[in-house]
Amino acid sequence: MKILMTGASSFTGYWFAKTLAARGHQLTLTFTKSRTEYTGLRGQRVTELVKLPAATCLWNYSFGTDQFLSLLDQKFDVVCHHGAFVEDYKSFSFDVGRAVAENTNHCQEFMPRAKQTGVKKIVLTGSVFEANEGKGSDPLVAFSPYGLSKSFTWETFRYWAWKQDIPLTKFVIPNPFGPYEEPRFCNYLVQNWAKGIIPSVKTPDYIRDNIHVDLLAECYAGAIENRNDQITVVAPSGYTGSQKEFTLNFAKEIGTRLNIMNEVKFDVQENFDEPLARINTSPAVDMCSNWKEEKAWDQLADYYKQMLSLK
Repeated sequence: MKILMTGASSFTGYWFAKTLAARGHQLTLTFTKSRTEYTGLRGQRVTELVKLPAATCLWNYSFGTDQFLSLLDQKFDVVCHHGAFVEDYKSFSFDVGRAVAENTNHCQEFMPRAKQTGVKKIVLTGSVFEANEGKGSDPLVAFSPYGLSKSFTWETFRYWAWKQDIPLTKFVIPNPFGPYEEPRFCNYLVQNWAKGIIPSVKTPDYIRDNIHVDLLAECYAGAIENRNDQITVVAPSGYTGSQKEFTLNFAKEIGTRLNIMNEVKFDVQENFDEPLARINTSPAVDMCSNWKEEKAWDQLADYYKQMLSLK
């Protein structure tokens, strides 16, 4: 298929684009900045994407602008809107209004133009942390202002897709981890182990949904390839359970492969600012029968070996 995609410089976006290309699809990837503005880890991902023979990379394109809308004349089969405004996304002062405005820019014009030019489906990325997604502690409120912005983004896309009678799939992301991820929880564990420091986990009681990013990407490709004539939601689930359980499993799998210390200290959790439990609803392994768990752990360990210069 011929696919137009935003947000490919992100951690998950990189894996989605890479997987779609490997499955034989032709990609046009739009980036909001110039090539030279992508540096650090994001720059590394972009460098790898530029090398994909099946991908055309376009710089300084933002969703909904006239320049972006004109791309639809190239007759795409699917438009994947994976990009989103994420500046200061962990903060309670996250700008919800700006995020929704940028995420849905000219959606009212985008939908009819997409339909007129032959787009068969729109795929919008959502989050398990937005309102009314997944299952867990009631009520299913948004975790944060960022989650709230994703909720409003989905409602806007759903309304205009319904008005234009164009198929729309929402792909709900839980907690992905893997190579080329920003230095978050898993990176924190490995970096400390490599230094001989026992890391501590401050929120071991939260029930969360952690998933290998390559498995998530296979599910994403499957969601794009599956035909649907209506509005659907795809919510793949990985390792569900407490963060303590996930941490112990991660320590076993990665510590063994890297042959480094993998001890962990678990704090008594006192802060419950977020809902206790939130997970996706559909086991990802049921969607991707060819995916190999051992291979995914091996791949992640190899990535950490290179990153940490381990032998």
